[in-house]
Amino acid sequence: MRRTAGKLADGREIIYFDDTSDAPPRVAVDTRDLPEPQPRSEVRRDPLTGEWVPMATHRQTRTYKPPADLCPLCASSPGRPTEIPESCYDVVVFENRFPSFAQSVPDISSTVDGMPMVARAAGRGRCEVVCFTSDHNSSFGELTPGRVRTVVDAWADRTEALGGLPGVEQVFPFENRGEEIGVTLSHPHGQIYGYPFVTPKTERMLAVAGDYLAEHGRPVLGDVLAAERAAGTRVVATGEHWTAFVPAAARWPVEVHVVPHRQVPDLPALTDEERDDFSELYLAVLRKLDALYDRPLPYIAAWHQAPVRVGRELSWLHLEVFSVLRTADKLKYLAGSESGMAVWINDVTPEQIAERLRSA
Repeated sequence: MRRTAGKLADGREIIYFDDTSDAPPRVAVDTRDLPEPQPRSEVRRDPLTGEWVPMATHRQTRTYKPPADLCPLCASSPGRPTEIPESCYDVVVFENRFPSFAQSVPDISSTVDGMPMVARAAGRGRCEVVCFTSDHNSSFGELTPGRVRTVVDAWADRTEALGGLPGVEQVFPFENRGEEIGVTLSHPHGQIYGYPFVTPKTERMLAVAGDYLAEHGRPVLGDVLAAERAAGTRVVATGEHWTAFVPAAARWPVEVHVVPHRQVPDLPALTDEERDDFSELYLAVLRKLDALYDRPLPYIAAWHQAPVRVGRELSWLHLEVFSVLRTADKLKYLAGSESGMAVWINDVTPEQIAERLRSA
C-alpha cells in the first residue's frame, strides 16, 4: 500500500491510501476558493449524569443530501472540483469540513455563565472522513477483500495519528449506511472521531471489564467469545482469527459483534494475518445482512477500541454492527424507554436473529 499526504485549498489534510499497482502519483491540486475553517465546537458536562455533551453550531450549514452529480466525495472531474482533487482514488481520508471536534477551536471559559456546576471546555479533537471507493454507486459490502484490507490499514494509521493529537482521549472509526440511519451523503464512506473525552459507553464497558477481571481473573469479552463459540447458537460466521455472533443480550433488531480471538486494545495492534482474516469475514457478514430482507440494510458499524490513555489493559477490540430495521419495511424507533431511560426493548430474540442471518 502507498500512502500520500497532501493539503486541500483551505489547509485541511488529505491522505491517499493506494493498493492499485498502477495508481498515479497523487499530485492534483485543489483549485477551489475555500474560506479558512473556523470551527466553534465546545463540550459541556451534564451535572446530573457527568457525561460530556458536544455542541458544534457551525455544522448547521453542512452538505445535506446532494444529487449524485454534485457529490462532494466523488473524485474531481473537469469543471467540477470536489473534496478529493484526484480524478480517481482507492481509499482516501481527509479532515471533515464541518467537524464536531477540531484542533483549531478557540479556548473558552471553564464553566457556563451563571452555572458553576456545568463544566465547559473547547471541543478540541479531530474529525475525518474515510471514502472507501471512488465508485459512488458501490458499498462497503461490494469491496474486494484487498480493498477492505486497505481500509483497515487506513483505520489503523488514523487511530495512531489521532491518538497522538493534543486533547484526544478516544478514537472512534465508524460507518453510517442508509437514509434510515440519517446518512446525508450516499457515497460509500465512514468517519473517524477523535473525542476530547472518553465516551460514556466506553467508560461503562471499562468499569464492567474491571469488575469482571477482579472477580474472575479473566477478561469478560474473552469469556463471552469462548462461550459463544462453544454454544454456536448465536454464531453467524467464523474465521481463523475472528468470530461474528449475535450477542446474547442484543438490543437492536439486527446486531452482530465481530471479535478477534486474541485480546488487542486497538486496530494498530492487529497483525497482518488478523487484518486479512477480518477482511474476508466481515464481507461475509455484510452479505448476510443485505440478504436478510433482500435489500441494502441500513446499519451503523462501530469500532470499540481502547482509549488513548486509560483502560488499555482492560479493552478488547471489537466491531459492533447494528440496524434499526426490524422488518423489511418497519423501523425500530427509540421511543420512551430507549430514549428516556436507555433501556432497550427488543422484539426478537438474539437466537432468532442469528438463525435468520445464518440462513440468509
